[in-house]
Amino acid sequence: MQKNAKEMITKEISSNDVHLFMKGTPLFPQCGFSSTVVQILTYLEAPFTSTNVLEDENVREGIKEFSNWPTIPQLYVKGELMGGCDIIKEMFESGELQKILKEKSIISK
Repeated sequence: MQKNAKEMITKEISSNDVHLFMKGTPLFPQCGFSSTVVQILTYLEAPFTSTNVLEDENVREGIKEFSNWPTIPQLYVKGELMGGCDIIKEMFESGELQKILKEKSIISK
């Protein structure tokens, strides 16, 4: 992994409470999985930042290596990898995601 990609990934994860590495942008997701995670976060009114991995191949491959997680999107909350689309969807449906976001003072309801 290129050093500057790793530094950028580390900076985004550490300086944002909720950060999503995704394909596309929140307004124009470029894959269904990324779109699903954006919809869940938007529904929960959880403020988040994002990185479009399609803009930089080094980041796209670097995030997989960084997290040892093979797929995109990847959601980080307070520096911790929550998972990809399927895990986030399951956590949302069970109420676990809401609980974590409340405990970490990211959402209030």
